[in-house]
Amino acid sequence: MVRHASLFSQLVALFDRQKFYELVFRHKSERYSKGFGSWDHFVAMLFCQLAQAKSLREICGGLACCMGKLRHLGMVKAPNKSTLSYANANRPWQMFRDLFYQTLTVCRQAAPGHHKFRFKNKLLSLDSSTISLCLSLFPWAKYRRTKGAVKLHLLLDHDGYLPTFAYISDGKKGDVTVARKISLASGSIIAVDRGYIDYKLFAYWTENSIYFVTRLKANADYITLEKRPVPKNRNILSDDLIQFTGYYAHKDCPHILRKVVVWDKVNNREIVLLTNHLKFGATTISAIYKDRWQIELFFKALKQNLKVKTFVGTSENALYIQIWTALIAMLLIKYLQFKSKFKWSLSNLVAFLRWNLFSYRNLWDWVDNPFDVLPVSPGLVQNPLPFRPFGQHMLKKQPDSVIQRFRCLTD
Repeated sequence: MVRHASLFSQLVALFDRQKFYELVFRHKSERYSKGFGSWDHFVAMLFCQLAQAKSLREICGGLACCMGKLRHLGMVKAPNKSTLSYANANRPWQMFRDLFYQTLTVCRQAAPGHHKFRFKNKLLSLDSSTISLCLSLFPWAKYRRTKGAVKLHLLLDHDGYLPTFAYISDGKKGDVTVARKISLASGSIIAVDRGYIDYKLFAYWTENSIYFVTRLKANADYITLEKRPVPKNRNILSDDLIQFTGYYAHKDCPHILRKVVVWDKVNNREIVLLTNHLKFGATTISAIYKDRWQIELFFKALKQNLKVKTFVGTSENALYIQIWTALIAMLLIKYLQFKSKFKWSLSNLVAFLRWNLFSYRNLWDWVDNPFDVLPVSPGLVQNPLPFRPFGQHMLKKQPDSVIQRFRCLTD
């Protein structure tokens, strides 16, 4: 007797259907729909991510071959390829964006309450990743003369390493342009790379008690105001208070900043850090910038384990829907990691989930004990087939010469 729905059904059940249909009503995504609802559309695209379907044919065929198991998903039937393609091209992608932030609220409740550092400030990382596209298939995503691309900008919260802000732009938009649109709470610490160096932005963050840690440009002009003592037996080479002397740099950012030089033992090089936080130890500043690497690992996991490098639609709307669905799927996977007692790596969890999407097991038991196979007691077999030696039932239909030759070979 089956006591549980499939793992995929239990994952889909984590979404609040009432709030989902509030988003549908707000964005009017079912204004012209005829039988294929927004819920069916979302489940099909989520299946594309978790099952790593490579095309519309695999999405629709994969759902169609599980027709008996779709009832628990809230779907009436599997969609046709043309129906799903039309929905991806015409239904508003903004609904999937709002569903991402709605799912983020649920994941935050299960995430660890604090990062690994001792300070209580909110620690964030901001970065972008370019997704290359074929210009002949995506002519609207022109990046260079023969290349197409879009950029995925993410703000990563180090409390559980969850993306708290996402923005998709064309490949030409600068990172600083997106950074100016993000509102940060006072007292937050944000780690960025050199692509986000903007002195006006640094001055704005400093005036609003927002702390940043980044790398200093090699050609920056500054004067040293104070040399601070360096901790012993650490990789800190110097710790100075500086002020920019360049005309535009001093005009845009007249504040006193801090330069910390760190020795990188792995690559045998110096890393020059710039920050406006004057109280933390130099070792803490170095560790904050080192932890910024987690956003690079997040991009790597997103591209390797979910479908954000190849797409099932070529329109801008279809691409946005697929990327936002990938981010929703990533939140689901992180949520399972938070709830699980088993020490999952993210790649293993995605792979095991893909192999067991339609297994009938309790989701939380499976997450805690993935190798605990429930025993199945076989029932009595009615009218078993009679046992026949290999080839004997076929020999009766053959001529006598063939039978004689077969017997000589087997003797």
